[in-house]
Amino acid sequence: MCGIVAYIGWQDAMPIVLDGLKKLEYRGYDSAGLAILEDKKIEIRRVAGKVAALENLVCENPLVGSIGIGHTRWATHGVPNEQNAHPHMGVSDRIVVVHNGIVENFLELREELVAKGVEFKSETDTETIAHLVEIYYRETNDLVLAVRKTLKKLKGAHGLVVMSTVEPEKLIAARLGNAGGVALGVGENEMFIASDIPAIVNHTRMMTFLESAHLAVVTRDGFMLQDLEGDSVNGVVEEVPWDAVAAEKGKYRHFMQKEIHEQVRSLADTLSGRIDYESHRIWLPGLNLSAAKAKKIKKIFITACGTAAYTGMVGKTLIEQIARVPVEVMVASEFRYADPILEEGTVVLVISQSGETADTLAAMEEARSKGTEVWSIVNAIGSQAMRVADGSISMQVGPEIGVASTKAFTAPVLDLYMLAVYLADLRGGLEEARRIELIEDLLSVPSFVERALAREDQVREVAERYKDMQGALYLGRGINMPIAYEGALKLKEISYKHAEGYPAGEMKHGPIALVDEHMPVIVIASQDPWYDKMVSQIEQTKARNGKVIAIATDGDERIGELADEVLWIPAVPWLLSPVVTVIPLQLFAYHVAALNGLDIDQPRNLAKSVTVE
Repeated sequence: MCGIVAYIGWQDAMPIVLDGLKKLEYRGYDSAGLAILEDKKIEIRRVAGKVAALENLVCENPLVGSIGIGHTRWATHGVPNEQNAHPHMGVSDRIVVVHNGIVENFLELREELVAKGVEFKSETDTETIAHLVEIYYRETNDLVLAVRKTLKKLKGAHGLVVMSTVEPEKLIAARLGNAGGVALGVGENEMFIASDIPAIVNHTRMMTFLESAHLAVVTRDGFMLQDLEGDSVNGVVEEVPWDAVAAEKGKYRHFMQKEIHEQVRSLADTLSGRIDYESHRIWLPGLNLSAAKAKKIKKIFITACGTAAYTGMVGKTLIEQIARVPVEVMVASEFRYADPILEEGTVVLVISQSGETADTLAAMEEARSKGTEVWSIVNAIGSQAMRVADGSISMQVGPEIGVASTKAFTAPVLDLYMLAVYLADLRGGLEEARRIELIEDLLSVPSFVERALAREDQVREVAERYKDMQGALYLGRGINMPIAYEGALKLKEISYKHAEGYPAGEMKHGPIALVDEHMPVIVIASQDPWYDKMVSQIEQTKARNGKVIAIATDGDERIGELADEVLWIPAVPWLLSPVVTVIPLQLFAYHVAALNGLDIDQPRNLAKSVTVE
């Protein structure tokens, strides 16, 4: 979850870049750096630590120039130190790059470059980009073409800016996929680039935003947009509201919509720094867990509230399937009053976006009073739930403004998946081939989510047809049963329509009485071990004149014939399917509410952090 700022114009670039980095520091703060083009030479300053440390460094060793780029980093490849901090340069020191995202084919590209004699100065995937641009520039003598050729080589989602001495009067910004936005700010004989609006809104309100697979050639006088083939594309310059909160929404109508789309980036960030790509092992240092300690764990109690509790239900399946450790899930508001049996070898794991939820903190206190080890998965760094836990995992999704949680649902699902693999590995119950398979599947999740998000227009069309419904039933089985609960919760929270989530097998035990032509039934029927059972539920619903909206895997002709509406998702390994099946349900709830003109980010009677019982 890194931050990018760049400037080209008539002012001194260094203070502008530094100020922008401060406003983006929530996106990453383990290292920072900037590069200034000064007298046809690139000067770089980098530090491990926060932007304040970088500011101190440039005060001691100032740089002067009117073109500059900067970056604040959350480590992905390579430990957080000065050597791995951005910006990164090519061998000739003529081309420098700042970058958000993960180069999924990093190892393959690095091997190719090493074979060509390239010597790497860092452990990062970003350095491969700088070397590729440099190599292609030597071949073409055209910096824009070199960047386009480089982008075509990269797998994954990316945002980047390139600065060079070979063509010193321009910056090149590019975006591939949804690794985060790239905003261009238009000033008077100056241009600004940032990965989020707050970094540059104090300088200009006139902005345009790069679409995926587009790049911008930026000069002091303006910009030109093109696609990866070099064809010109149009960009609309808009005036963003001066209000800082409104400005942060960017091109989205609501924070919730923005945060739904940020999940590609937040999921990539969740994986950042936690996977050794060469050994295919998970690294969760915040848990302080040794192999001996892991082998003593006999049971895990997961406790949380609302959306976080549904995340825990998914986690139960993940941990039991992968690590073979028994898991019990209990909502936090019931935990301390249930007098739970916490025997030796039990760990209590709490999940909370805010880390300040009263019922969750009370559950932690109850567990601690019984001498039980407590872990937490929390989004808000430094919150109470993180501070008092014996071990913790940070969600790394950044601020979540919308009250209805979205990215703070999917990110901890990946955290729990990684915990399951980590535990299984430490306990010695995971064969190497299986571990490699599980981690390879994990690395593909951001791209699966990106493909699901690309179908938003289709989801909106379905929402248009059902926006006046009075209520809905949501059905799921197995690992996707909690997704039925979560989908129903989202619809209730922001559209105020009654919705119930049910285990699909319970349909015949009561809820089927509600089914008629006015009651849409939303079924999660992806290709998983419960698929045939879900097909049966669809058939039973249709036999009673029910309207079926199905979440189904691309190419599933059987579901396509049975359901009234199908929200398609890409094929995904079933253990990771909840991260993808929930996407159309989030979008469906959002658009039903938006079409009804409701206050989506601040729904009635709700608060982001529930700090009272």
